Amino acid sequence: MNLNQVTIPSLDVEKSIAFYEKMGLKLIVKALPHYARFECPDGNATFSIHQTENLTKGEGISIYFECEHLDEHVNNLIKKGIKFDQKPTDQKWLWREARLKDLDGNQLILFYAGKHRLNPPWRIDN
Repeated sequence: MNLNQVTIPSLDVEKSIAFYEKMGLKLIVKALPHYARFECPDGNATFSIHQTENLTKGEGISIYFECEHLDEHVNNLIKKGIKFDQKPTDQKWLWREARLKDLDGNQLILFYAGKHRLNPPWRIDN
C-alpha cells in the first residue's frame, strides 16, 4: 500500500490554488469552485483541496511536506511573502521543521528528516 493523495477542506479553493502554487506545488486539476489537485515537486504523491462551507474545529489537519534543502526552501518562500509561525528548528525526534498555516488554518509542516523519517533510533522492528 502507498499513500497517493491527501485532500484538505477550503472555504475558497481559488484563493488556495494561488497559495499552494506559491508554495511550489504544480496545479494539475482545476474544477472550480469545488476542487483542485496538485503534483508535489518530488515523488509521486498528489495533494488536493475541496470546497467546504465549514472548516473543522479544534486542532484540524496537519500536512507534512519533506524538503531536502529545508532552510533554503523556507527562505525562498519568505521572500515570496509566505509567513511562517516557526522557522526551521531542530526537533527532539530528529527532524528539522518549519511551521505555517494555509489560508484556511490548516497546519503545514515543511521538514527534513533524512534517514530518521522511516528509521528513527526508536523504530519498532517486527
